[in-house]
Amino acid sequence: MTERDFKEFGGKFVPEPIIPALQELEEEYKKLKNDSEFKKSLNKKLKQFAGRPTPLTYSEGLSKEIGCKIYLKREDLLHGGAHKINNTLGQALLAKYMGKKRIIAETGAGQHGVATSIAGAKLGLKTEVFMGEKDVKRQELNVFRMRLLGAEVNPVTTGQKKLKDAVNEALRDWVSSLDSTHYLIGSVVGPSPFPEIVRDFQSVIGRETKKQILEAENKLPDKIIACVGGGSNAIGIFHEFREDPVELIGVEAEGASSLKKGSKGVLQGSMSYLLQDNDGQVGNTDSIAAGLDYPGIGPEHSMLKKTGRAEYTTANNEEALKAFKQLSKKEGIIPALESSHAVAHLNKIKNQVDKDDIIIINLSGRGDKDVQKISEEK
Repeated sequence: MTERDFKEFGGKFVPEPIIPALQELEEEYKKLKNDSEFKKSLNKKLKQFAGRPTPLTYSEGLSKEIGCKIYLKREDLLHGGAHKINNTLGQALLAKYMGKKRIIAETGAGQHGVATSIAGAKLGLKTEVFMGEKDVKRQELNVFRMRLLGAEVNPVTTGQKKLKDAVNEALRDWVSSLDSTHYLIGSVVGPSPFPEIVRDFQSVIGRETKKQILEAENKLPDKIIACVGGGSNAIGIFHEFREDPVELIGVEAEGASSLKKGSKGVLQGSMSYLLQDNDGQVGNTDSIAAGLDYPGIGPEHSMLKKTGRAEYTTANNEEALKAFKQLSKKEGIIPALESSHAVAHLNKIKNQVDKDDIIIINLSGRGDKDVQKISEEK
């Protein structure tokens, strides 16, 4: 599937000076994505450095409580604590091949910022991360980790001081440093070709999952559930199953639901669904999970919603927090607040499942980063 298959979504809605950089990126990526040396180098780093493949863990506690077979795809066990490193290693390596000396990134929960900092340190690239001032305060541990890894963290004080504002600042920086800098975008959002590039690097999740569930159950799952902010972990696991008879379910934060409450428009370089008012001004968001606290969504998710291939729903802060504690107590696994939204959906469908149904949750990250904040709010 190419970016053009996003139907009316996607595109390049950017200032003219950025177009040559996007064209350069698109051309280089087309050359390298099937280059045997590039693929060999990336696969080696994913295996020996990041920790792939990740396990597909049968959840005895949740299975007993929900009444069907529940499996967890353990992206939380990757180096850095989340799926983000699948993409950052790929894009950082791409930047090296393109001769760039510096990478910049935006981050909300800090997971992408940490993963970018890890990739920058590993590959010897100067790294700067833009992060909303509000997220800097609620994700202090990840800010410390980024700085420890040698990255410069720039708090963003404009707008709501959240993820959207961090993306805006990263784009502004990129415009003024195109020759030396690669913008290592963290989700399947932004102008083409970013959504396709990030999707491709994250698709390793789905490829592994299909192989693992067939080995474990000799059949495909009935449902796959993933949380959705911009949508990278969800697309990463959905993509491999898009032609299979498997229900794909994305769970947004109720206070930042662009697919349920938004409308079609342009945000940060691409056509997609977003929260906006009647004048086209981008709407505010409110979520306990910084990584989902974003008013837009990737164009491929918009296409999947419009075609009906995937179902999208929401979980509110209380439901996510309940799931955070539920998985911790039932399985001894502390999930990220973002991933807790996917777990929360299980409780809503508890009375709709058969005992032989198989459900896979993409556990996109671990919750170490959230523990202090939650303990302070008790």
